[in-house]
Amino acid sequence: MAADGSRSTACTGSSLLQPVSEIINLPLDQVNFVVCQLGALLSAFWFRLFLHPSRTSPFIRHVVATLLGLYFALFCFGWYALHFLVQSGLTYGIMILTGVEHMHKYCLLVALSYLSLCQITRVYVFDYGMYSADFTGPMMVITQKITSLAFEIHDGERDSMQHLRMTRDSRRKANVLRMPSLLEYFSYNCNFMGILAGPTCSYNDYIAFIEGDPRRHRDQEAGRKSSDKLRQSLPSPNMEVIRKVATSFFCLLVFLSVCKVFPVERNIDDDFIANTPFYAQVVYLYLSMLTTRPKYYFVWTLADAINNAAGFGFNGYDSDGAPRWDLISNLRILHIEFATSFKVFLENWNIQTAHWLKRVCYERCPYHPTAATFILSAMWHGAYPGYYLTFLTGIVITLAARAVRHNVRPYFLQSASLKMVYDVITWAATQIAICYTVVPFVLLSVGPSIKFYRSWCFGLHIGCVLLAVAFPVKPRHLRFKDQQKKMSQKPLHHHLDASDNKRKIKTT
Repeated sequence: MAADGSRSTACTGSSLLQPVSEIINLPLDQVNFVVCQLGALLSAFWFRLFLHPSRTSPFIRHVVATLLGLYFALFCFGWYALHFLVQSGLTYGIMILTGVEHMHKYCLLVALSYLSLCQITRVYVFDYGMYSADFTGPMMVITQKITSLAFEIHDGERDSMQHLRMTRDSRRKANVLRMPSLLEYFSYNCNFMGILAGPTCSYNDYIAFIEGDPRRHRDQEAGRKSSDKLRQSLPSPNMEVIRKVATSFFCLLVFLSVCKVFPVERNIDDDFIANTPFYAQVVYLYLSMLTTRPKYYFVWTLADAINNAAGFGFNGYDSDGAPRWDLISNLRILHIEFATSFKVFLENWNIQTAHWLKRVCYERCPYHPTAATFILSAMWHGAYPGYYLTFLTGIVITLAARAVRHNVRPYFLQSASLKMVYDVITWAATQIAICYTVVPFVLLSVGPSIKFYRSWCFGLHIGCVLLAVAFPVKPRHLRFKDQQKKMSQKPLHHHLDASDNKRKIKTT
């Protein structure tokens, strides 16, 4: 079935690269994907140099970006790429016909339902078990963009920031104050820089890039040097693009070299489980899951380089005056590999998706936001049951990690040596917990996933439940109420202190 599925998937796109696929022994759809991304990289340089906003109107830039995106989509996925237009068209109609008060809910429901229908059809009708560059991958990013924009319009028009408890300036900057035109909407969803692999970006940031308005680029440093540089012109991204392209292809080389040395399926092999000491099983689990990550590093880093090559992604200057091109970066590799907590790992892995989940779910869900966010993430990822096992496990591990961080970590901050011991222990625990959690994500099916967890006696599940019960953490909405109470009391104390000082001055 897998072979037939691979053949049918490959036939949905262009077959021009079939000889190359046979020579390098990779599926045609994956070869098409890489070639299109390289074509997008070259197109991005051309787009920045010859269609610069100083000499080209935003209309032309929108048209070219959209047409190039649709061409690459057709090359990779054939007429399945029409789903991108249908999904975008349906939700644009919802935005036009429904009121601002409810458009975000309808768009989330319709976009996610359409995505889920395509994923279910692909998985259970066409090629169950295939882990390839299927057409629902770009739809996942488009779903993020559709729903993000709907929420940004809702927040901007209804001025609901105070109800959502989002007070940071970065959230206010994301608010959209006018309905985009149809061209702007399709350009945002289907531009050539992000149609195949994303990443998701704010609509305001994208429009600022198209219109070439440097004042609307985010500058995280408020220093005078940073502001002066930002007003002059955007720096060249060439060195950053070269660095990211080199990093991405190094990751691809690592993946192709070692992925078959440590197959994940060996973790559930009967002979391996029966004849391998448990500590060796732990080490092998870490190595087998470690070797699956470079393919994501390759895809996301190359996608980031494409956007940067077009001039998109500038994020101001750091404290040393060096330009930052991480506005829409999707990962920080070193932070992932050396993460000392589940939270740090998630904050640096698939960053834009984490921001999307936080915007549309976590910050808006009054009760059990962690569970709701993980469930939404599972629905967004697809129809494989392994995804749901991974994210349901993630709920338990997140709650346990939060409990340890709130209740245990403070005792290790009394000295540098204790802090180092804590970091080493939590790094090892985090890496094993991540590997344990994502095994079903790779195995996809229920049977193999349960077999793996059974071989570990569901140890991390049980341990995390015990930790969450033993070290309770106050729910988020109650912590927020306590924070609000402290904030409301703070001006009163200042006022009393000021009045006391005045009395002292008078008496003296």
